[in-house]
Amino acid sequence: MALNVHQLHIFYTVAERGTFSAAAQALHMTQPAVTMQVQALEERFGTKLLNRSTKKLMLTEAGHCLLPQARKAVELMRDTDTLMAKFVEDLKGRLKFGASLTIGEYVLPPMLGAFLRRYPDVSVSMKVMNTTDIIDAIGSQGLDFGLIEAPCDEPGFHTEPVMNDELVLVASAEHPFAAREEVELAEVIAQPLVLREQGSGTRQVMEDELLRHGVHGDSLRVVSDFGSTGAIKSAVEAGLGLSVLSEWAIKREIELGYLKKVRIRGVEFRRQFFAVRLKSALASMPAAALLQEIRGVSRE
Repeated sequence: MALNVHQLHIFYTVAERGTFSAAAQALHMTQPAVTMQVQALEERFGTKLLNRSTKKLMLTEAGHCLLPQARKAVELMRDTDTLMAKFVEDLKGRLKFGASLTIGEYVLPPMLGAFLRRYPDVSVSMKVMNTTDIIDAIGSQGLDFGLIEAPCDEPGFHTEPVMNDELVLVASAEHPFAAREEVELAEVIAQPLVLREQGSGTRQVMEDELLRHGVHGDSLRVVSDFGSTGAIKSAVEAGLGLSVLSEWAIKREIELGYLKKVRIRGVEFRRQFFAVRLKSALASMPAAALLQEIRGVSRE
């Protein structure tokens, strides 16, 4: 009997998730179906792969031996789908993923428009939420992947950089800085600031870079902080203060002349956006194709 790669994927998912029920949820299968496929794999090899005598499944010696091979098989299938996604012309299906605020509100909508025009038989459901909720939803709601603003170190998840981003200092068109191409960091620190809330990816990137230059976040003149990038842009336009925002989020306002980008001498706020998924999950072809489009934009 030929080795069944699908069964290797199921075995790997059970080993990663720790229970048949958790694996069944991740694979969108019934628990008896998962159990049956693992048993079939054990019958093929003629040995037990999992010890079922405890609440949490434990790998046998044979299971430990098979696990890295199963992982390689899953990674090969995933890499093959990614490689071939750019050649697919007739995609169909439903794509469900999560995205953090900046990515979901400002980066993806134009890309999704082009993607859906190219693949009209694909439907998309995008949930905009914070990183913690995205990680939870990938495991509990079956999202294909998430797009987040910092790497994820949760066990069982794989993170890869897919797009570059740069945060920039922005001022209203009437602010004195708007007439200048570059300002000193000391000048910025003396100005009132309107920022994202503590704990946001944008705020963290800004504060980490400033700390590198000897400026602690507590020394900033933060007059307001908001959980909404849109609210911050409105506040800056109204003259409430300066802000540091993603270039993706301010493109329209810059083009219309409402906001002005200003360089801070010697300071760069660079970061990457990341795709996160379960290590045991295989991306659907629509998911693989969209991620290819996102990587392509980053390389342009």
